[in-house]
Amino acid sequence: MTEVFSTRLRSLAHFSFTWRDAVDIAIVALVVYFLLRLIRGTRAVQMVFGLIAILIVYWVSVILNLVALRTVLTALIFYLPFAIIVLFASELRRALAAFGRTPFFSLFSGYHAEETVSDLVLAATSLSTRRIGALIVLERREGLKTYIENGVPVDAAISYDLLVNLFAPGTPLHDGAVIISRERVAAAACFLPLSLKEGLSKRFGTRHRAAIGVTEETDALAIVVSEERGTISLARDGQLIEDLDGKSLRDLLYREFAASA
Repeated sequence: MTEVFSTRLRSLAHFSFTWRDAVDIAIVALVVYFLLRLIRGTRAVQMVFGLIAILIVYWVSVILNLVALRTVLTALIFYLPFAIIVLFASELRRALAAFGRTPFFSLFSGYHAEETVSDLVLAATSLSTRRIGALIVLERREGLKTYIENGVPVDAAISYDLLVNLFAPGTPLHDGAVIISRERVAAAACFLPLSLKEGLSKRFGTRHRAAIGVTEETDALAIVVSEERGTISLARDGQLIEDLDGKSLRDLLYREFAASA
């Protein structure tokens, strides 16, 4: 026993903590923190707890030598990596997309918002005053081709008149979202993924959930005008900034596009 103890003491005496170890630990901590932020407020949290519970039960079955339970869990854990890919497909996609749009990899934004913000703000405030619902999605670094293709092609220059007329009640294209890509109105009547985030207020309708959903999946911005309340909101990174007036909307758009330039 004394020999084993002395051996461990000698191994600890030779242990050295270098700057490489500090960098290694810091990187792992950042990755874990980033992943936790990514899944916060989503259904993935419950999935993570479920996976942790399975691993704990497996550990208990090993300690208590529960052969049948251990055999079943061993077979289950073998397929765990595939299950993680399927269960966390959307989270993994968002993580890779976020990693790809970091400044190190994203060198060009290809979008100059200052030329179009005035028309966007004027259209949003006009629609808000008239209580006309609207959803305008602004493409940034990540392409929105998937959503553009399921809408009606427009391919026109951005203007106040065009935006207001696209959302006019009773017109063929007033439902769905208008997507702006490369400083042009690319398509109208587009369908977007609805957010499945838990805890969203019941006052949020389909437009607001679609705005949150598309900004969860991509780095786009989404302007939402509520038909019921006439309020203006801006969705970004899966979060909704509510009750904006023309000035605050303009300032937010300028700030967002300046940051992505």
